[in-house]
Amino acid sequence: MALSTVAPIAALSLSGAALGLLAIAPIGTRLEWWHYGFGLYRLMPISGLIAAGAVGLSVLTLALAWSRLRLRSRVMLMGALILSAGLVCVPVQYALRRSLVPAIHDITTDTDNPPKFSAVLAARASEHASSVDNRPPQLAQLQKAAYPKVVPLLTSAGVQTAFQQALQVAKSMPGWVLVASEPGAGRIEASERSRWFGFTDDIVIRVVADAVGSRIDMRSTSRQGTSDYGVNSARIRTYMDALHQRLP
Repeated sequence: MALSTVAPIAALSLSGAALGLLAIAPIGTRLEWWHYGFGLYRLMPISGLIAAGAVGLSVLTLALAWSRLRLRSRVMLMGALILSAGLVCVPVQYALRRSLVPAIHDITTDTDNPPKFSAVLAARASEHASSVDNRPPQLAQLQKAAYPKVVPLLTSAGVQTAFQQALQVAKSMPGWVLVASEPGAGRIEASERSRWFGFTDDIVIRVVADAVGSRIDMRSTSRQGTSDYGVNSARIRTYMDALHQRLP
């Protein structure tokens, strides 16, 4: 059969296979069919490679056989090209983000004395999550170099006011599930689950008295993996910016 006849069907088939792999990668992880690493570091890159093949086949066919292609074949090839190009971008974007940040996933505004988790520990244990007690010595240095803007919030507000505002902002954060609120201990705990692979990150906020009024620290850490793609630091900055607007 001629290239102009076979290539459109093959390109669309490759695009469909790539899309299927990209979709099944997080679904299988969520349903516990396989370890998240298989979906994230195996199926997703394979999806990208198959999509890249579809891109190459579509471009080559359009360039070499344009005059022999029927309108339907041209539409099929253009559709395969657009779809597969988008599918290539997903694993490439993940790989690029991972290469630009250190392989750490436990971020805090106080690297000398990080806020302690309590209420989420049982859930973390049930998922065989990484320890939140044994932070590697080099973690603080890596974090400060990569995320220098992750700092505590100092406010002239009293502890009670600061805690209530911190709690209200925590409740307003999209996707956060409040796990515990302990005014006496000045601690708020929450969790957030990613939309795609369903990774869970745990959050603890600590409010204590300070010389100027109150100091608010935060810690955000992933339950699985070694790199968080910068998600935890971004979460801390987003929360602290929102809280800063409420406190003097």
